This record gives sequence, structure tokens and C-alpha cells, in this order.
Amino acid sequence: MPDSATPPADAGASSFLADVVRGLSSRPRTLPAKYFYDERGSELFDEITRLDAYYPTRTERDILETHADDLVDAIGKNSALVEYGSGSSEKTRILLSALHARRTLAAYVPIDISEDYLLATAERLRAAYPGLPVLPVAADYTRPFRLPALPPETARRVVFFPGSTIGNFTPDEAEEFFRHAKDVAGRGGAILLGVDQKKDPAVLEAAYDDPEGVTAAFNLNLLQRLNREFGADADPDAWAHEARWNEAEGRIEMHLRSTRDQTLHVGDRAFSFRDGETIHTENSYKYGPDGLAAVAARAGLRRDSRWTDPRGWFAVELYTP
Repeated sequence: MPDSATPPADAGASSFLADVVRGLSSRPRTLPAKYFYDERGSELFDEITRLDAYYPTRTERDILETHADDLVDAIGKNSALVEYGSGSSEKTRILLSALHARRTLAAYVPIDISEDYLLATAERLRAAYPGLPVLPVAADYTRPFRLPALPPETARRVVFFPGSTIGNFTPDEAEEFFRHAKDVAGRGGAILLGVDQKKDPAVLEAAYDDPEGVTAAFNLNLLQRLNREFGADADPDAWAHEARWNEAEGRIEMHLRSTRDQTLHVGDRAFSFRDGETIHTENSYKYGPDGLAAVAARAGLRRDSRWTDPRGWFAVELYTP
């Protein structure tokens, strides 16, 4: 999971259904993680970020607060901060406040797929930071998009990608992400992102399978969303949440496990499941101290700076071409 909830990605019911049919027809079975975030899913994810077991949100926030001055210096004077998957921009306010206090930010460009939510957030930010150009872009950042015209004093562009969302990509996908982000940052630009670190698998599994059962409800809500939107007949009592550490791949995996032989109907399609068969719903890759830097290097980027917490559980890293 990323550690900031993005409102529903309304890619259209037909695209959603096509992705569901494709994923449930594949072997192994999958469902795209981006569809976690309907209204109920976003509410549940907000609860997850407040759980004791879920350390990423508060750990990254602590890093941003502790190293705010160093981060402002690294972002540089007259930079445009371009945030991918901005959501509510709540955590970003730590950086915005530090940058705005020193009058070093040329513009803030939040990018999110939910236009109404994005525009409402932009209005709140304009009120909170008078004089700061807030230039929202309603787009899916995983696809090509156009940046707005930036103020003439803009000296560089810095892509901001917090929350360890990079971990939802496979290493090959992360390399491709870096290539696209490098193009957006442009000559003299930079990429600033959060990345979760490898640690005791027990800590990782607890973060993705909390004793309160909130993450289980979040995962199971994906099936309930199929029921609500496509008239599917998923029985939540016939499915169980699983979070597994995959040592070979270096990732936490989330699955929905069928607890009996059953048939799931979605639209006019029927999908048979054996007892114990799973639907793979999400990956969250964890990196060693230099793991992500090696991926970025393949995309022609070098790591200039790295900030972490005292336990080394999370890192904020700055990359430049």
C-alpha cells in the first residue's frame, strides 16, 4: 500500500470491468490495486494510516519534519514542486510550509486522477499559502500528461512522490517510472520520493495484517465493490485476507484467499475458485539501503541525498539526472 489514500480513480465502469475480467481470467488470479480506493476503501485506508502497526505514514512524516530545512535546500530556490498522486496533499504541507516560509517555491503542481477532489484541495491550499501558485492537473500520472504553464521565475522542476508508492511497482516498472519522471523534471530537475526499507518480516506482515482487522476489511472491500458496482455475488465470509512476505522477490503481497470451492459471478462472467486459491491484489516492494538507487541508475539517475529515521525503516531520497 502507499501511505496516502487517493480518492476513487474513476477510469470508467467499462475499464474497471475489463480490468476485473482480465485479472480474474489470468493465472494466477489478480485484481488491480488501484481499484481499492472507492469512497469506502479510502475511508478504511485513512484508518490504516493511524494504526500502531502501520509505521510508514508516521515515519515518513517524522523524516520530513526533522529534515525540513535540508529538504528545502535540496529542492532549491524558485523550484516548482510537482506531486504525483497528491490526494489531500496533507503530508506535503510539511514541505509546503517550510518552502513557503522561506519564499523559495515558485509553484506547487498537484497531480491526481480525481478532478473534483483535486480542485477542492487546491482551493484550500491557496487559502493556506497566500501568493503561492497552486496549479492542479487532473491526470493519471502513470500515463502521459501535460504540465501547466509555470511562472517565468521557475528555475527547476522537482517531482515529489511520497508514501513509498514506488513500492507498488515491480523493479522494471519502477525503472520505467523513473524514466518518465526524469522527462517531467527535465534538465536540471530532480525526483524526491519516499521508499520503505527492508526490515524484520514480522514487522512488515503486522503492518499489512493488523490485529484490528482494518487492512483485512480494506482488502475485502475490493470484492464488495464488485458487488456494488457490477452486481457480483462475492460472499465476504467466503474469503480471507492474507499478507505474505515474499523473500525471493523482496515484497509484501496481499491476497484474497477463497475459503471454499465456489463460483464468483461478475457481470455475465463466471469464475470458479478452489478452496485455498487466491486473488493477488497488491505488491509492496521493500528496498535495501542502495536497492532503489540501483533501479534509478538504470534509468540514468543518481542519488544525491538520502534522509532516514533512526531505525532505518524508511527513507526519503533525492535523485537527479
